[in-house]
Amino acid sequence: MTALIILGLVLLALLGVPLFIVLAAGALLLAASSGIDSAVLIIEMARLGSSPTLLAIPLFTFAAVVLSQGGAPRRMVQIFTALVGRMPGGLALVTLTSCAVFTAFSGASGVTILALGGLLYEMLLRESYPPRFSLGLVTTSGSVGLLLPPSLVVLLYGVVAQVSIEHLFLAGLLPTLLLVGMLSLYSMRVGRATHSMRTTYTREQIKSALREGVWDVFLPVGIIGGLLLGWLTISEAATVTAAYAVVLETAIHRTLHTRQHLLDVIRETSVLVGSILIILCVAMGLTNLLIDAQLPMHLLAILEQHIHSPLQFLLLLNVFLLGVGTMMDIFSAIVVIVPLLLPLAQRFGVDPVHLGILVLAN
Repeated sequence: MTALIILGLVLLALLGVPLFIVLAAGALLLAASSGIDSAVLIIEMARLGSSPTLLAIPLFTFAAVVLSQGGAPRRMVQIFTALVGRMPGGLALVTLTSCAVFTAFSGASGVTILALGGLLYEMLLRESYPPRFSLGLVTTSGSVGLLLPPSLVVLLYGVVAQVSIEHLFLAGLLPTLLLVGMLSLYSMRVGRATHSMRTTYTREQIKSALREGVWDVFLPVGIIGGLLLGWLTISEAATVTAAYAVVLETAIHRTLHTRQHLLDVIRETSVLVGSILIILCVAMGLTNLLIDAQLPMHLLAILEQHIHSPLQFLLLLNVFLLGVGTMMDIFSAIVVIVPLLLPLAQRFGVDPVHLGILVLAN
């Protein structure tokens, strides 16, 4: 019965039914087939609502929308162009770094691609970069910063897996630097091969770009420092970030200076947060019912017949997660897949923080 329900859910999702409806229907069907009162789903929603870290999601989302509508993407492009534009593959490096930093704020690669992708893609083509390379770089760069503070997906994984969000942010720094470093070397190589133009700023232009964008750069540095030094909890960091973003765009840059601007920000934030929370609520109920049906135990029994070491498990996990990433958005994948993977990872000695970085990176 569980297998039939899962197959039915997949077919409904492929037909375009909204994901939260698919997950809620699956949870109700599974509860009915197991003889469990469907009120258990409301209990799960109440348990989720009492999570102390849940408050960080709307606050960080609000800060990201404020920065996006206030012109932070343009300022980031300008400041990174001033810093690395004269290097080989300079514009490609600008694309990579600015997208990575902005994705950390937005928490979603799609938002970054919408905010920066169109602008940077056309710039790359004008500078003689190959179209396929340009498209690949823009879409890839939109995902590189997902492990950096204050990324929403890291917060979501921490809530679902019940692990320290501060530890997740710390664990994500080195993998992010590794990914950025590898992509930077590749971009420089392509820039040299295509003889692309380098952007050279005068000293005054560099000073102007730094003067305008320095307040944006202070934000992630301050968040990382506050979390790692133990000065801020994740909820306090979210509150400080939201307040900082409002002051930055209303008092310093004055890009959001009317009541209508703020209403637009609040409306967009509500839609984004609502879509995340409604999926999170129904999916938590579904995954707990799957756990009650001992689905992870059945999967573990199958894996133990063919996998005998943590390395084999991790290699297979990477392939599996790449496949999941091609079919599901990252928020839904975290909520549905992570609770099923946690018992398997623990059986093979994989730390939940390590598992989180693998899930998010893939």
